[in-house]
Amino acid sequence: MTMQTFLFILIILCAIGALVSIVRGVILMLKANHEEVNNQGVSKSGLAQNKMMWRRIQFQAIAVVLAALFLMIARGHAG
Repeated sequence: MTMQTFLFILIILCAIGALVSIVRGVILMLKANHEEVNNQGVSKSGLAQNKMMWRRIQFQAIAVVLAALFLMIARGHAG
């Protein structure tokens, strides 16, 4: 397996991870009941939503870095 193939697989996995995180975050947001939203302070649901959105950002950041590496390696092989 070449380095390009390996990086491509990692990019796909990070994209899937970001997609799963955003879907889980949206589902948690939709499940939040009215009482949790009206209470003072941070609810369990709010903390879980925040955690999922941060996880999405992390997956996206990793995917961007891997894509940059992929393009640098691909450019090196072309030239």
